[in-house]
Amino acid sequence: MRTTITALAAAGLLLAAAVPAQAAPAVPPLDRAALAAAVAGLPDGEASGALVRVSGRAGSWTGSGGVSRLGTTRPVSPEGRFRIGSATKLLTAAAVLRLDERGVLDLDDTVQQHLPDLLPAAFEPITVRQLLNHTHGIAGNGLPHKSTGWFAENRYRTWDPREVVGLGVAKGPLHRPGAEQRYGNQGYLVAGLVIEAATGRPYADSVRELVIRPLGLRDTYLPGAETGIRGEHSHGYQLREDGSHWDVTGANPTFQWAAAEAVSSARDLDRLINALVFGDLIGERSRAEMLTLPLPGAAHGLGVNRIELGGVVLWGKTGDRPGYNTGVAVTEDGSRTIVYSVNTLDMEAGELPPTAERIITAALTP
Repeated sequence: MRTTITALAAAGLLLAAAVPAQAAPAVPPLDRAALAAAVAGLPDGEASGALVRVSGRAGSWTGSGGVSRLGTTRPVSPEGRFRIGSATKLLTAAAVLRLDERGVLDLDDTVQQHLPDLLPAAFEPITVRQLLNHTHGIAGNGLPHKSTGWFAENRYRTWDPREVVGLGVAKGPLHRPGAEQRYGNQGYLVAGLVIEAATGRPYADSVRELVIRPLGLRDTYLPGAETGIRGEHSHGYQLREDGSHWDVTGANPTFQWAAAEAVSSARDLDRLINALVFGDLIGERSRAEMLTLPLPGAAHGLGVNRIELGGVVLWGKTGDRPGYNTGVAVTEDGSRTIVYSVNTLDMEAGELPPTAERIITAALTP
């Protein structure tokens, strides 16, 4: 999965790895016409629809473009739900931090303490912190899960997270824990298993009780093996070679589990990122942990990415699932929050969709 950080860097925008000594410049005045233009003209060859929410003291705008279902004229609802993919990591990391604050587990605990049968002796002790900041050294599962063929064959399969983790573990350690940062899902699958071992309950219970309910995230849920999307939502599609559109909205998200399974809305993601970076959902020590980049050149803290665009520093996360590309970020000074969801038409593109690039540019650059 390609994150916004990687995609913006590829597009020639600046990614910084360390907080600058001087305060970041203020965000530009909000250009509502540019935001509306960013989602106009849909459907097109790369997306069927999109929604945007921009908020904060520097101005707000909510809007959408395209259609919620191809073959109809029904517009995309800015209040609708969508698959958030790897933005699920915000929820999982927040649950771990709250469990740490309650003394149920510790960021310095090791995987081997909680899950003694998961990793063979070739693995050195890996801490919970290293799971969340992607420095654990556990290899990816190696499956071609972004290919249309693999998706078609496995979209309704129910996976055990230990099975997915085991595919990477069998390859042996990629590096010593803490030595490198390599973004992926495996650390968060293991983090979900650690939560279950520490609490004796499903990881989803901790996310609901410690994050979703306290914040009143009424549109956010962890679907487990449920294949549909509840309530108002736009459909996701894959464009076939013959020009027809394959509806890929329904899928079993257990393969992504604690790393990328959640469904949410723009309203809820706005509230979540602001609660983590500025609110009182977690304490100051936990926030400092969350916003710490573990190595020079690193881009990921605990669940969040650090982005610098035109001198403006943001913290946020992206997500990518077939038919859905999502981003959420808030400026370091709290003056602007941006959330978007784009209904993409090519799950194998591997890059930030042009619609998402237009949205980000309209929201964050003069």
